[in-house]
Amino acid sequence: MPIATGARHSMAYVAESAYGQTPATPAFNPIRHTSTSLALTKETIQSEELRDDRQLAAFKHGNKQVGGDISFEFSHDSFDDFLEAALCGTWASDELKTGVTRRSFTVERHFSDIGQYHRFSGVELNGFTLSVAPNAMVTGTFTTVGKGLATATTPITGATYADASTTAPFDSFSGALTVNGAASAVVTSVELTLENGLEVLFVIGSDETLQPSIGRSNLTGSMSVYLEDGSMIDRFINETETELAFTLAGDGGSYTFTLPRIKFGSGAPEVSGTGPVVLNMDFQALFDATEQTNLKIERAVAV
Repeated sequence: MPIATGARHSMAYVAESAYGQTPATPAFNPIRHTSTSLALTKETIQSEELRDDRQLAAFKHGNKQVGGDISFEFSHDSFDDFLEAALCGTWASDELKTGVTRRSFTVERHFSDIGQYHRFSGVELNGFTLSVAPNAMVTGTFTTVGKGLATATTPITGATYADASTTAPFDSFSGALTVNGAASAVVTSVELTLENGLEVLFVIGSDETLQPSIGRSNLTGSMSVYLEDGSMIDRFINETETELAFTLAGDGGSYTFTLPRIKFGSGAPEVSGTGPVVLNMDFQALFDATEQTNLKIERAVAV
């Protein structure tokens, strides 16, 4: 009897026109991923009845929800729909800003070696992370919150599946980073974390969530910088508002991430041994009145 293996695992998604409802004849798009923890979880309910034999009288399943992470290597033309959903924005002239438009998906996991399909409905993007570091692929994670799970042994009747993009993952070598518009050659890593604050909502008569409530767009991050002068640490000391932008370029084109207004919340020069001193700086992104967003993503196709 075969056992499911990650080598035969695939994922695909389709946009829902109404929350939690899979289209009748879905046109699935692939999700390129390196790992996933997307799954159904349930609360449990236990009886408190007292018995003279000390036994437990009843145990039942309670509220259930879908959630988990989808980890990936960032590549061109592979995650535009998910970026749009995570920012609650809309691509316009190859530019994406944070907005208020919510999108949900049906996500299908296929374990092809055992013929199993797991279909998760009402999946929304609760945020994402992005990590840019030397000598490494650019990686990230989408965090999800969903409604329900159904299993099957066959595809949905009439379903189609697009081919996955073939663009190579971005690396940190090809691109550029600027601080307040000036190129910087001393930043060693950048980490971004976007959180939408989705919270599940349960009511009497159903063990599945209503469409979750949504909170603020909370964008935070960190960067590591070689200490060469006082310019960066002074931004922390003086609470100086700063623009941070970095471009990832490679196979297929490029993406530029601009955080027009950030404030640093830390600036610790760490010394370990005799090597270079690294300044570790956490930051909070804020709404910028000029750009009308806390994050702007611009995409371009290679020519």
